[in-house]
Amino acid sequence: MKSIIKTPATRAIYQHYINGTFYGSVPSGDYIEVLDPCTEEIIASVPRGGQEEADAAVDAAVAAQRHWSSLPSVERAKYLKAMANTIRENRVMLAETLAREQAKVKALAQVEIDVTAEYYDYYAGFARAYEGEIIQSDRVGEQIFLHKLPIGVVVGICPWNFPFFVMARKVAPSMLTGNTIVVKVSEEAPLTCLEFTKLLGSVNLPKGVLNVVCGYGNEVGEALTHNKNVGMISLTGSVDSGHKVMAAAAKNITKVSLELGGKAPAIVCEDADMEVAVNSIVASRIIYSGQVCNCAERVYVEEGVYDAFLEKLTTAMKAVKVGNASNDSGIDMSAQINQKQLDKISGMVDRAQAAGAKIATGGKKSTSFDKGYFYEPTVITNVKQDAEIMQKEVFGPVLPVMKVKDFDEALKLANDSEYGLTSAVYTRDINKMLRATKELNFGEVYFNRENFEAIQGFHAGWRKSGIGGADGKHGLEEYLQTKTIYIQQTS
Repeated sequence: MKSIIKTPATRAIYQHYINGTFYGSVPSGDYIEVLDPCTEEIIASVPRGGQEEADAAVDAAVAAQRHWSSLPSVERAKYLKAMANTIRENRVMLAETLAREQAKVKALAQVEIDVTAEYYDYYAGFARAYEGEIIQSDRVGEQIFLHKLPIGVVVGICPWNFPFFVMARKVAPSMLTGNTIVVKVSEEAPLTCLEFTKLLGSVNLPKGVLNVVCGYGNEVGEALTHNKNVGMISLTGSVDSGHKVMAAAAKNITKVSLELGGKAPAIVCEDADMEVAVNSIVASRIIYSGQVCNCAERVYVEEGVYDAFLEKLTTAMKAVKVGNASNDSGIDMSAQINQKQLDKISGMVDRAQAAGAKIATGGKKSTSFDKGYFYEPTVITNVKQDAEIMQKEVFGPVLPVMKVKDFDEALKLANDSEYGLTSAVYTRDINKMLRATKELNFGEVYFNRENFEAIQGFHAGWRKSGIGGADGKHGLEEYLQTKTIYIQQTS
């Protein structure tokens, strides 16, 4: 947890965005320090919200929702398009802010900003596309209609790893369908989202439609999830956070949509293209320094190609370029988000070694930097299926690799997990692809490519990886509820 200050020093100061205005005075109240993970320098202060801010934001959303939902969907879509244009006009500034606040390499930070703009445009395109139904009746002279209507007020709780994109993932479909929304940004990486609120003046968004609050999950987040006027809670976060949100939602029977952790398996078959497999798995593991829930967390390799694959994988991981996300160009990854995350990774690798695992490369905190939360790209071998490193999410640049006898064993071990978000298979055999398509118990299966979803798909976890999902037309449905209308003709 970041430290808290009463009187912020000279640095960037941010406020909540509630009911179309900036909320929370600078001289008073508790603030949270935001650090640059590469330098440990304090770069900004954000307000530490609580019950007062949560209630104010929800009240504003409630007050705005009736008028907002009465607008034609094409009118609501115009605001999403304006938000997309505003992002594009400020794309470099937003990417630089993102790179610095969370140690995301510049190229990936720019991708996140640009795809976020596309996301708003994409959902604006659904304005005339989502629809209800007419159902055949059993009665003479009766019509039955299914109307798709907004839920009301949505609370979106965003993570620190893709904060700006995931904010759009909740805001765009919510607003398009006539809901109003309160977004709780991560205290670890709130700045890009808050910079975006400063740009909303050019969009002329009606007051209360979008509200953004800062603070800790157990304070402002808890207050939001317990509010009786909230119709839906959408969380992207850890399994532990999912447990807390479900418990809070139970009080008011509030709908939840949860994208939680992952422990994605990658299966490498004997007939796989080794270059494709190695490059894709490395790319999938080091993207944002391994802090991505849908990317490869464990690798199963058929014994016939195990040695060759391991050699290529180790060489590729050794070649990964690590540096300061804000200052260094041409790097592949940067620092972890904070000291807690660095210590978690280090502890898991140390415990794996103590249990008999071998380090092929990496395996420790980086000594190449005087400051910052850097961990070396790591490959681990001689691991067992029931080991912590194979069962629990590392969320860092660490790849445990296990030899398997054949594809049957690989499928069995891949499914042996409490998670069910994504998976990957590397093979040229169409029969193996078809088997994996049916037998892998994960919301997504990638063949011969890195784990990275499309905005028109459906990103949804099974088991402890989540409930509901996001993206595409099915993601839009998350933000709608159904009303059935029966109209009987009378004489």
